[in-house]
Amino acid sequence: MADTTADTADKKQDRKAAKLARQIGAFARHHGGAEGQIAYIGQAGTRIVLVGTDGGWGDLVAPTYAVARLAAEKAGLTLHDEFDGEFAARVKTGPYEWSRMAGIQLGGAADPAA
Repeated sequence: MADTTADTADKKQDRKAAKLARQIGAFARHHGGAEGQIAYIGQAGTRIVLVGTDGGWGDLVAPTYAVARLAAEKAGLTLHDEFDGEFAARVKTGPYEWSRMAGIQLGGAADPAA
């Protein structure tokens, strides 16, 4: 029996979720564990923000909210409803982030190397 278009789409989403789950797992191993928050960002997809136990942070973009949720589930990622309060306070930023934020806000170079 041949795959239907829906089956093919489901398999593609599952592969994408598995790939994201591996990336989440690698981030968590590198940062002593991780927690996350998922946010829809429009046509670009859904952002998975990761915060490591050590304060390191990063993000990934999934094509859909469903794929992001599936990836988080596959990776065993604890999710927060909001990126605020105690969770946000865990993020450690350095000179790169501060110069980048200041550059954007003040109309300067967005990249310190620029």
